[in-house]
Amino acid sequence: MTDRSDWRPATRLVRGGLNRSQFRETSEALFLNSGFVYDDAAQAEAAFNGDVDVFIYSRYGNPTVATFEERLALLEGADACRATATGMAAVFAAMLCQVSAGDRVVAARELFGSCHYIVSKLLPRWGVEIEFVKGTDLAAWEKALSRPATVTFLESPSNPMLDLVDIAAVAELSHKAGARLMVDNVFATPMFQRPLALGADIVVYSATKHIDGQGRCLGGAVLGDRKFIDDVFQPFYRNTGPSMSPFNAWVMVKSLETLELRVERHTRNAARIAEWLEARPDVLQVRYPGLESHPQHALAKRQMSGFGSLVTLELPGGKAAAFRFLDALQLIDISNNLGDAKSLVCHPATTTHSRLTDAERADIGVTPGVVRLSIGLEDPEDLIEDIDRALLAAAG
Repeated sequence: MTDRSDWRPATRLVRGGLNRSQFRETSEALFLNSGFVYDDAAQAEAAFNGDVDVFIYSRYGNPTVATFEERLALLEGADACRATATGMAAVFAAMLCQVSAGDRVVAARELFGSCHYIVSKLLPRWGVEIEFVKGTDLAAWEKALSRPATVTFLESPSNPMLDLVDIAAVAELSHKAGARLMVDNVFATPMFQRPLALGADIVVYSATKHIDGQGRCLGGAVLGDRKFIDDVFQPFYRNTGPSMSPFNAWVMVKSLETLELRVERHTRNAARIAEWLEARPDVLQVRYPGLESHPQHALAKRQMSGFGSLVTLELPGGKAAAFRFLDALQLIDISNNLGDAKSLVCHPATTTHSRLTDAERADIGVTPGVVRLSIGLEDPEDLIEDIDRALLAAAG
């Protein structure tokens, strides 16, 4: 098998990017080194001139990191990938490498708190014009993109309310405005949504989430076409240093081997729990793209092949009820992480989205009673029993 483009996803997850050393190891090698040596001074000169393709410095590239990058690129269907130290490093670098003073960025309002901070607080410092739109409102996108822009940015599904954006439609509008569309695909994972195939130009991940999936290592990734990665992203990446460590890359490489199996189990469990929660009279609303009650359920079926591991619910009684719910859980852990083998829960208004103003949180539906569940790999019946106890406690 030499044409890797013919491999199916499960094969790519196990075999993609495999480049054995002279020792012919079965598992991927870990090159835990910072630098590399040259045969002679002329080769070093040629390497820095870009005339020969060799590893120079692990801030630029590393064999273990390259394995992770190639494997993820094959899975995503991207020309190229660059791994970063964290998911936020991926978002920041992918955004900043494209914009200059006087440029314009249009973004969905429904963003993770740190992503919102980059767009709303950091970019304006450097003279970049920002416009937020309601991500689910195509008319708002059309109006905002009736004049030129440089970048458009969105999450779908969004954190934490799981709103979906029509990626193909926004991609078309972005390109007409001269913008590249950048999609944060963390919640959908590369198993369930292909933004590049829908017209997006750049995909970013926090590999810390489902890709690692076991709460061990931080990491991120930026994927796109070769021209963007080499000509636009790479100079920024090399000179600002948000690179992934070789050890973390090795962990991510091994995690990719089980990504499909884990995400499928996550999703079965999440669907079971979402359906159970929706029948509860003591829950104001349940958000899960796989439920017919989800406002973008039809879009979810059209652009996703699975509905993911996140379930968001709103409790009557606001923050006090939400805190009683979290504190009563015995099996599910309180944590702001997600996509882990262990089920996790957080209160977005006081954690992941606490830096937003009350008005900004209200605008995207993050009320004091909202709770985000990241459903893990435990037996769903044990999770349901734990949630049932916590709901009784939340009612007071």
